[in-house]
Order: sequence, then structure tokens, then C-alpha cells
Amino acid sequence: MNPPVDLLRFFIESDNFLITSHISPDPDAIGSSVALSMMLKAGGKKAILLNKDPIPLEFHFMPRVNDFISLKEYEDSAFKPDNLVLVDCNSMKRAGIENLNDEHLGFKKTAVIDHHETDKPSSGITWIVPEAPATGMMVYYIIKEMGVKITREMATSIYAAISFDTGNFRYENTTSDVFAVASDLTALGAKPDLIYSSIYEKWNTNRFKLMIEVMSSLELHDGIAVGVITKEMFERTSTSENDAESFVSMPRILEPVQVSVLIRQTKEDYYRVSLRSKSGIDMAGIAKAFGGGGHKNAAGFRTKIDIDTLKKALIDKIKVFTI
Repeated sequence: MNPPVDLLRFFIESDNFLITSHISPDPDAIGSSVALSMMLKAGGKKAILLNKDPIPLEFHFMPRVNDFISLKEYEDSAFKPDNLVLVDCNSMKRAGIENLNDEHLGFKKTAVIDHHETDKPSSGITWIVPEAPATGMMVYYIIKEMGVKITREMATSIYAAISFDTGNFRYENTTSDVFAVASDLTALGAKPDLIYSSIYEKWNTNRFKLMIEVMSSLELHDGIAVGVITKEMFERTSTSENDAESFVSMPRILEPVQVSVLIRQTKEDYYRVSLRSKSGIDMAGIAKAFGGGGHKNAAGFRTKIDIDTLKKALIDKIKVFTI
């Protein structure tokens, strides 16, 4: 995996970077952003980490998560970056920063480092590799090409990114290159057992209660599993949207299930939909039909369609892709 020359030149010749990623950040978004910022700082550059949404508590084990600033902190700061780097996403809208005023969006250059499929080419310097198992893998190769020493914190950040987006090395995007990079990161100080435990084995009681409610209400439709989390369920269990991040993958353990759908009500009449599949069924294509996107086996979108209409439309669309 070879980073493009113009991207490397951008990091070498430029300074004053704002690094941001997608809303509802996951370990790939967090770890990739942190490792990239540390690379730039190692070269004497200034780099600020921004995320619209707070880092979920379960990911606070990752290095430097407290370095991220909020939109308000960015707007109130005197820092006016010359360059924007979008990591693990390919648009300002996906990062949730499209409504910042012109004073805070006046970048000289923009770079995109991402592995999500898109039909809309991004302007500026773009490195999008849909077949990459994680953006963290791409950042690893950037750091290697830049000749920067990977520290233990950087290794931990990148390992967590790759582990999360490969389902702890279980998904079909887990290649021999993934294992080679993971081996190198382990040699550089990443602790696989601690990272796994922190991501997958740190549930609180409320989150477990929410999972029980979701699994108890699961609907099965000819190989399609549909779970719904209402605002009332979140309130009843004292949980939030982030607590349900991994729930969509659970029904895949059922042998007949080929596609798993999780619908989360985030506001009144507003839903976040996550899609997962096995057997190579194209989730990105389904998500795009509803204005979203993602990967072949993992995608999603947000919508205001009412819940009953949404479920029927999703099931009908999935059947078109699976028959």
C-alpha cells in the first residue's frame, strides 16, 4: 500500500493542520487521527485534533483522547489552521463541520485519507482505498513512508484502529498484510490483550440491559435480522446511542442470518441505521439507496422516515440485493 506522493509532499511542506474525522467516532477514526497528529508533531508541525462528537467513554483507554477539542473550543480558539485533514471520512458534512463559519473553514489545502467508498470525488489531495481494512492501516504506511519512528502510543492507536475495523481480525477484510502490520505494531509496544479487553470486555450493567432488550425484540425476516432501539429504551436503561455501537454485529452469530440491521432512534422521528452482512452482500449499495454509504459488509445512513415505513423499505431493498 503506497501513499501518493502528493499526500506525502503535503505533510512535508505544509504546517498548521486541523485533523478531524467522522461524527460518532470509533477506534479507527480516533486511532488514525491520533497517530497522524503524533507523526506531524514529531516533524515539528502544529496539528490540532477536532471531533464534533465526544469520544465515547469505552474508547478512553486509547492514547491522547483528551487531545481532541470540541467545535466550540475550536471556534473560540485563536488557532486558524492552514490545512485540513479528513481522516476516515471524505467530506466536511460527514465530519459534521460543514456549518462552521468561513473564518474557520478558510483552508489553503484539504487532504482526505479514507477507506469508505464514495461516488462523490473529494476536492484537494485524496487518498481513498475502499479495499483497505482500516484507515489505521493507511496511516501506518504513511508514517512508514515519512520515516517517522512509531512510538508505543502510536502503535497502540493504530492497532486499536485495525482491530476494531476487522472485528478483532475476524472479518473477511483480515488479510496477511493485516497480520503483518499487527505483528509489527505489537513488537513496537501495542498490547493485543489489553486493547481487546478495553474494546470488547468493558461493558457496564446498563449497556448489558440495553443489549438484552434489543435482542429480545429482534425480528427475523428470511435471513434478515432487524433490531430497533427507541428513545424509551435508551431512557429506561440509562444508556446512549454510543452504548449500542457493536449491537448490530451480534445477530450474525445466528447461522441463517445473512444481514443484520440495527435502527437507533436518536431524536423524535430521526433514526440512525447500521447495516452488517456476511457472504459478501453489498451493504454499501443498500446504504447509498438511502443517502448513506460505507463498506461492502458494513454501512449505514440516517433518515427521518417513520419506523414502520423504514423497516419495510429496508427489508425490500435488502431482498433485491440478496436474491
